[in-house]
Amino acid sequence: MATVALTAANFDEVTGKDGIVLVDFWASWCGPCVRFAPTYERSSEKHPDITFGKVDTEAEQALAAKFDIRSIPTIMAVRDGIVVFAQPGALPESALESLIEKVEQLNMDEVREQISAHRKGAHGDSAKAEETAAAGRS
Repeated sequence: MATVALTAANFDEVTGKDGIVLVDFWASWCGPCVRFAPTYERSSEKHPDITFGKVDTEAEQALAAKFDIRSIPTIMAVRDGIVVFAQPGALPESALESLIEKVEQLNMDEVREQISAHRKGAHGDSAKAEETAAAGRS
């Protein structure tokens, strides 16, 4: 499968569906990005069931900012609409294949439970902080 150009207009639609989407944040002036491109393309051909997307950070600065991309290339893995991995740096082919295997093996029910527990904990902490602040004002 060829790579898909991801833009602000199609990013949420492509990454929000069920399945795995790998995203390569890159730029044409970036040497490591250009050297990583053939590896990424070969991997896309080996895994037709996975969507391989590319975000040109020069053309899609808002997307790069949304995901706080500070170094390119950055590889992101999204599964069932959830970002499960993001790391800057070009990966060797073996590491990219290993990443794909790990993402395929994820138990997404467990991932969703962890996210839910984290959100509850974060909201609980902020509620406690608000209670403490309110008690201090009394």
